[in-house]
Amino acid sequence: MSIADNLNKIKTILPEQVTLVAVSKTKPNSDILEAYNAGQRVFGENKVQDLGKKYEELPKDIEWHFIGHLQSNKVKYIAPFVSLLHGVDSLKLLKTIDKEGKKNNRVIKCLLQFHIAEESTKFGFNLQEIEELLQSYPIHGFENIEVCGVMGMATYTDDEDQVAKEFSSLKTIFKQLKKSHFNGQSSFKEISMGMSGDYPIAINNGSTMVRVGSSIFGARNYH
Repeated sequence: MSIADNLNKIKTILPEQVTLVAVSKTKPNSDILEAYNAGQRVFGENKVQDLGKKYEELPKDIEWHFIGHLQSNKVKYIAPFVSLLHGVDSLKLLKTIDKEGKKNNRVIKCLLQFHIAEESTKFGFNLQEIEELLQSYPIHGFENIEVCGVMGMATYTDDEDQVAKEFSSLKTIFKQLKKSHFNGQSSFKEISMGMSGDYPIAINNGSTMVRVGSSIFGARNYH
């Protein structure tokens, strides 16, 4: 099946309110253009250098999401154009994004990343950390950041009950934060969870944004 066929197949089962982020990391521009020509406009990259290059070379109406672990010293390279940063996992990073947003005279949209998996390799806050952070640093004090929601990755396992439980915990975190810190902020609405292997479970548990790569583009290209 072609990339366009894969995309259309996924879009027919995605609820209307769920945004599909086509994870184009490691993929050539030709693959991205095939998806673009099939109507896809939101793409996700996890390396700053690759993202910068693709932004320069590809159509300007593409909405680029950065979905990887972002280092503070790299923010400046993508701050002028990135649409959404999925994995914001520290106060240091928030401060840097705010500073770079100011330099570029724009408000940068972010998701707070939470550690919901049992694997220790995943990055992210826990709820207690974020509550403490938001009490000492009200998020509304950052003028060049808009926190639009939360993001998390489930454990890489075949145990669907465990995956569902982890996704459900992220939905609970989202609801709690909405109530305590983002009440009345209509832009705080995204729950980014679910990838090629588990996005149907994520959607059942309240995901509003899924990050799908191999189900669209086929297996990953390793350089």
